[in-house]
Amino acid sequence: MASTETTAKDRDGGDLAGLEAGLDALETVQTGRKPLRQTFVEKILPPVLAVVLVLAAWQALVSFEIVDDPTKLPSPGAVWEVVRQAWLQGELLGYIWTSVSRGLLGFFFALLIGTPLGLLVARVRFVRAAIGPILSGLQSLPSVAWVPPAVIWLGLNNQMMYAVILLGAVPSIANGLVSGVDQVPPLFLRAGRTLGATGLKGTWHIVLPAALPGYVAGLKQGWAFSWRSLMAAEIIASFPDLGVGLGQLLENGRNASDMAMVFEAILLILTVGIAIDLLIFSPLERWVLRSRGLLVKG
Repeated sequence: MASTETTAKDRDGGDLAGLEAGLDALETVQTGRKPLRQTFVEKILPPVLAVVLVLAAWQALVSFEIVDDPTKLPSPGAVWEVVRQAWLQGELLGYIWTSVSRGLLGFFFALLIGTPLGLLVARVRFVRAAIGPILSGLQSLPSVAWVPPAVIWLGLNNQMMYAVILLGAVPSIANGLVSGVDQVPPLFLRAGRTLGATGLKGTWHIVLPAALPGYVAGLKQGWAFSWRSLMAAEIIASFPDLGVGLGQLLENGRNASDMAMVFEAILLILTVGIAIDLLIFSPLERWVLRSRGLLVKG
C-alpha cells in the first residue's frame, strides 16, 4: 500500500515537473536573429515591390497617354527632377525641418496637456460626464475648421500653428488614455489598493502601466492628427515670415499650377509621416506588446 502511494506521488510530481517545463518552454523568448535573407523577404521586399508597382502604374498612365496632359499628371521623372533641384539648391531639408520641428513640438505640448486631461476624465466621474462627450466631438471635428478662428485670435504666426495642432491632437491623446484606463482589470486596482498604491501612487504604478497599450494607440492617432492639423494650417495660413514648410510648398505649387511641385510636396508629406511612424511609434508599440508577452522576438 505504501509503495502504491509512493508511486502515485512520484507520478504526480513528474506530471507537475513536466507541466512546469512545458510552461517554461512556452514563455521562453527566442532571441536569435533572423537570417538576413528572411528579414529581406519579410520586411523589405514587400514595401519595395508596392512602391515599384505604384511607380510603374504611374509611368504607364503617362507613357500610354491615358492622361496626356502633363499639367495634370507629371511623370515620375519630372517629379524627381523637382526634388533633385530642391536638394541641390539646399531647400529640401529646410522644407522638411520647418514642418517636422513644428509638428513634433506641437505634439509634445499636446502630450503634456492630453495625458493629465485623459487621466482626469478617466478617473473622475463628474469630469467624464461633463467633458467626455465634448472630447469625443472634438476628435471628430476636422482640424481645418480650427484654422480660421486661430488666425483671428492669434494672427499669422507660429503660435497659431501650435494652437491648431493642440486642438487637433489633445482630444485623441486624452481619449486614447481614457480607453486604456477603462480596459484595466478591476483586480489590478484592488490589488494596488491592498498594497497601499492609492491616489497618485496608484495612478503612476498601477493605472498608467496597465493602460499603456491604449495610451500608445492614442499617441499614434494623436500624432496623425497633429500632422494633418499642421498641414491644414500651413496650406491655409501662408505667410512669408512663417517660412516654407511642406504645406506651404503644396500651396505654392497650386498657386503656380505646377503639378510637379504639388506631387513633390505630397510625396514629402507622406514620407515624413511614414518615417515618424517607423522610427518612433512602431518601436514603442512593439516594446509595449513585447513587455506584455504579446509579441515574441524572432
